[in-house]
Amino acid sequence: MKSILLGTAALALTASMALAASHGAVVRMGTEGAYPPYNFINDKGEVDGFERELGDELCKRAELTCEWVTNEWDSIIPNLVAGNYDVIIAGMSITAERDAVIDFTQNYTQPDPSAYLVAPGNEGLDVSKAVIAAQAATIQASFVASNGATLVEFATPEETISAVRNGEADAVLADKAYLDPIDAESEDLVMLERTELIGGGVGMGLRESDGELKAKFDAAIQSMKDDGTLNALIAKWEIGEAF
Repeated sequence: MKSILLGTAALALTASMALAASHGAVVRMGTEGAYPPYNFINDKGEVDGFERELGDELCKRAELTCEWVTNEWDSIIPNLVAGNYDVIIAGMSITAERDAVIDFTQNYTQPDPSAYLVAPGNEGLDVSKAVIAAQAATIQASFVASNGATLVEFATPEETISAVRNGEADAVLADKAYLDPIDAESEDLVMLERTELIGGGVGMGLRESDGELKAKFDAAIQSMKDDGTLNALIAKWEIGEAF
């Protein structure tokens, strides 16, 4: 009986937070802050990147007061559900598995290719038989696990890069937009020509009970698609294909 009462109270609290958010309360925008160019922490200690600029514009168009909080990737969905923030805007690809737990807005990026980085001389790597590093709880980790290669997971994207450099993994699989600048700046890593198209684009994650808030962000995203503002941001931050 206690668990039923607690569950009911939790649902009521979630509903009240959603209602407050739809009537002008502060909407907390949760991001990782460790996945450039989507999101990162700048020299001033502030959230920056494509999603910071996008999120601020979406909040303006939706007439919402928003604040930014950061959360480690592996617990970002549980902490949304727990009410620690109201929205996930963190380079999160829309997948059926995630959509069973939370809700998503329409996508604000096209499906972005995932790419492999390897050590020089390893360009002929058979990725189906290799040891592949990926960030835990990502679409890349799920892809590797389901395609016969040996998966090694790490909590942060930086650790996946280090795993290739120190020989723990043969390659890292991650969003090409994340790997491109690392490839350009590194003499000890090279990009394979092979890419993988995984997921259905990136969207904002919300609790399933927050339908009003989702509708506001959906409308704001659509308005940015319609007037070309979203494509301009995608081009500025070199995220991927335009709409």
